[in-house]
Amino acid sequence: MNDRTPIASLLATGERFAPPASVAAWATIPDQDAWNAKALEDPLAFWAACATRIVWEKSPERTLDGEIGASTWYPGGTLNATVSCLDRHAHADPTAVAYRYLREDGLETRTTYVELLAKTNRLANALRADGVVAGDRVCVYMPLSVEGIVAMLACARIGAIHSVIYAGLGATALRDRIEDAGAKVVIGADLTHRRGKMVDLLGILDDAVANLSSVQRVIVWRRGTPPERIDARVRDYDEYVAEQSTTCAPEIVASDHPLFILYTSGTTGKPKGVVMTHGGYLSGATAMLADTTGITPHDVYWCTSDIGWIVGHSLIVYGALANGLMNIIREGSPDYPTTAAVYETIATHEITKLYTAPTLARMLMRFGDELPARYDLSSLQEILCAGEPLNPEAWRFLHDIVGRGNAAVCNQWWQTELASPAIGFLPTSEIRPDRSGKPFGPLRFSIRDEAGNAVAPGTGGLLVLETPVPYMFADVWNDRAKYRSYFDSIPGCYTAGDVATIDADGSILVLGRADDVLSVAGHRIATADVESALVSHPACGEAGVVGKADDIKGEVIKAFVVLRMGHDASDELARALTEHVRYHLGPIGTPAEIEFVPKLPKTRSSKIMRRLLKAQEAGVSLGDTTTLED
Repeated sequence: MNDRTPIASLLATGERFAPPASVAAWATIPDQDAWNAKALEDPLAFWAACATRIVWEKSPERTLDGEIGASTWYPGGTLNATVSCLDRHAHADPTAVAYRYLREDGLETRTTYVELLAKTNRLANALRADGVVAGDRVCVYMPLSVEGIVAMLACARIGAIHSVIYAGLGATALRDRIEDAGAKVVIGADLTHRRGKMVDLLGILDDAVANLSSVQRVIVWRRGTPPERIDARVRDYDEYVAEQSTTCAPEIVASDHPLFILYTSGTTGKPKGVVMTHGGYLSGATAMLADTTGITPHDVYWCTSDIGWIVGHSLIVYGALANGLMNIIREGSPDYPTTAAVYETIATHEITKLYTAPTLARMLMRFGDELPARYDLSSLQEILCAGEPLNPEAWRFLHDIVGRGNAAVCNQWWQTELASPAIGFLPTSEIRPDRSGKPFGPLRFSIRDEAGNAVAPGTGGLLVLETPVPYMFADVWNDRAKYRSYFDSIPGCYTAGDVATIDADGSILVLGRADDVLSVAGHRIATADVESALVSHPACGEAGVVGKADDIKGEVIKAFVVLRMGHDASDELARALTEHVRYHLGPIGTPAEIEFVPKLPKTRSSKIMRRLLKAQEAGVSLGDTTTLED
């Protein structure tokens, strides 16, 4: 088969939904098309205006030097990201709350911006006293907690480069990332709370650093184990900061000074360390969070991600704090202590804006429509989703059942390399549940074949970005060749690694990763289409689809299905699901085989690991599974 055969986009509902009338009272941008058009008139003016939303020690001399893949944003500017995130809010309103921390066992605390600044300064001073200087790398292996966020901010305060590693990755994955980053210090925790258990992190941390002579200090935040000093490098977190001042002068750095390294989840290969900067990243994350969501400090805002992922960096920490938001963070499982935990949190804390993942939406769908009906969810004004394609059935569940028609439900697309929303719907937009949205602001996307040629509207191909943006990654740590590969395959563009279609009106549907394309009898089909058709059946809660070798067709479709509550696996149900897909997609999208499973393999950022399903089906090695959730 010719690899340049266009990808077939099979599923289109044609539905359009007007935004709820109440949106006009709080949304900041009334017309997405007009906003985009104005931004495209002068993209550099747009990004220059974004830079005014953060605090600079010295204002930039220009907005941009260079071009996509070889760009320097805001040259001549100097700053420290934490001043925008902490100092200005602490000084403006000493009582403003930065975080309401919740834990699955019922513990709740509040931290103001003043308190967060003081905690950050104490740890920053301790790190400075321990010899950490600007440019040093510090790995953070901590659960979703105020202390984990403080560890990130303290590094940034002194110009050190942090690399947060999701608390729960195994010792090998942790060691590999520490080694690749060349970390001088590791800040970790002894445990995290998950499904009513205290999960050991310290044992993993000890194993990871045991033979790493490059690590000079290990700092352990303890909640369940007494301080001990078996390794001379280890210090107890509370003791480490105890005598330090709550005042710390920020290290002023150039705009392009690295702020953090974040390793991708590694669904398809070796994790890579994406590098973001103080100036470009922070200005973009600050502006795009505010503009594309309409969230303000007056909202009760809950992002269900974790600090180990880019959504957590941008929407829980840097973008959220720079905008002065009041954030809900919750440590623990979203379905513990009951399957109603998400609804209970929304109702109890009167959440107004919820940012979550399609995977969570599909999990809630499995629990049924009756559960949310028991709770007062009327505070919800907006539900935003990113991470994987949001299928139309999940969108309708969020809109009709959770939001009850009163909350705007907006899909967004972005990725680790593009560290803020890039495609999506504004809350004031007419929503098309079968589309991902339109480009935000002055971003220009196109769909290309593998030779780099533009394809016809409505035809699937590779999603590429044609314009530089400040919140795009600046490098891949220790691997410049890998970084260049994103820009060299189609010169003048960034190749995102996803497949998508674009309509004549500019609406984009992101179908999934390029690796998740099936080839059935000469037709290239995105797994997202088949999975979405399956999930639209009332019995199907989640689905993962892979290609299976076939002597005649080359490849046929096999689907792995997780059923909703109240439905039992049977041959009859498998046939019903098959016919359901055939009705919606036609013969080429119909699964040849359906297997019912209790759960799907996912990364700890909730992305389905289809390569594991495919490897298991083919009877070959599963490869790297360090990012697989428990």
